[in-house]
Amino acid sequence: MSIMKSKRTPDVLPVDAPERRRLPPLLRKAWYGLNQAFRRRIAHSGITPDQFTVMRILRETDGLTQRQLTGLMSSDPNTVASLLERMEKAGLLKRSPHARDRRAHQVELLAAGHRKYEEVRELAVALQTEVLQGVEESERESFLGHLACVAAACRVAAEMRG
Repeated sequence: MSIMKSKRTPDVLPVDAPERRRLPPLLRKAWYGLNQAFRRRIAHSGITPDQFTVMRILRETDGLTQRQLTGLMSSDPNTVASLLERMEKAGLLKRSPHARDRRAHQVELLAAGHRKYEEVRELAVALQTEVLQGVEESERESFLGHLACVAAACRVAAEMRG
């Protein structure tokens, strides 16, 4: 089956036309490629990209609960709970009951977690710099701003029902 090429300009093509760049496959390719590249570069460290993300967020934000961390990671509670359990067993962080909410857990990065983060931080920065070379330097902040807008719109869409 061949795809017939349209003579329509991209401005009048439907959003899902094969001739157009489409958001879902582009986001998936970008995320998958970035995640795989980072996974390979930090394999020697014994941590995963998600574990690095947890450590980065905990270093940048004091006093987070497990629920807040889940939101900042744009993940689901079961995935984050499992991730934190593995990190706790590895001695990278600790979870403790929240002082005011018995249902909540406070998450704290331990000294070993800080050291592990520092061990791979430069690799993360180098990869981000390398990947962003594909965007003109003068356009990088704008590109990242647009990507943040898309991410926010995706979050809103995910929270809507029916």
